[in-house]
Amino acid sequence: MIEVRSAKELGKTAGQKISEIFVDSFYEHLSYFSKDKEKLAKALEHMFVLDLFYVAIIDGEIAGMTACTNGKDYSVKQDKKELIKHLGFIRGTIANRAFKSEFQKPAMYIGEKTASVEFVATASKYRGRGAATAIMNYLFQLPEYDEYVLEAADTNYKAVKLYEKLGYREFERIKQKFSKYVGINYRVYMKYTKPLKSTM
Repeated sequence: MIEVRSAKELGKTAGQKISEIFVDSFYEHLSYFSKDKEKLAKALEHMFVLDLFYVAIIDGEIAGMTACTNGKDYSVKQDKKELIKHLGFIRGTIANRAFKSEFQKPAMYIGEKTASVEFVATASKYRGRGAATAIMNYLFQLPEYDEYVLEAADTNYKAVKLYEKLGYREFERIKQKFSKYVGINYRVYMKYTKPLKSTM
């Protein structure tokens, strides 16, 4: 059985695990800052806004994570001093700029009762066990939202297929700059809309 909870309920433990899963899942984009995953996880642990993250728990362990915001609040807020402390002045400064550019930008799509779904990731040992699906289904029950928007890399075929299976549909794709270097051709934007409730 998979339990889904708000990360803020679990406090610091959730922050540590979210950072580990984040580094493990997005390591290819983070490895410039350090080849040491443990060091990276320590450096980034401070920046996840736990009020906006949800986690899936399997066998008593945090197995997956996802952020869900109103599209205006940032789910990641990095501290330049913390990054420099762990990564050194040059890489810490570059990381701060990169994260600000990537994570503190307006959501692609903001609307009344629209959620921005971000950082969908599962710990490697729990992949294929339904953690991401469980979190998504939990988010779909949140009364404050009627539709959910997320971004996926076109090369992440498994993720795109999963989102389609859950009911997401592509509504836009944008060409990725420097695609040859980042390994992504397009950023694919997908939307899920809750079914209308029957009045019968």
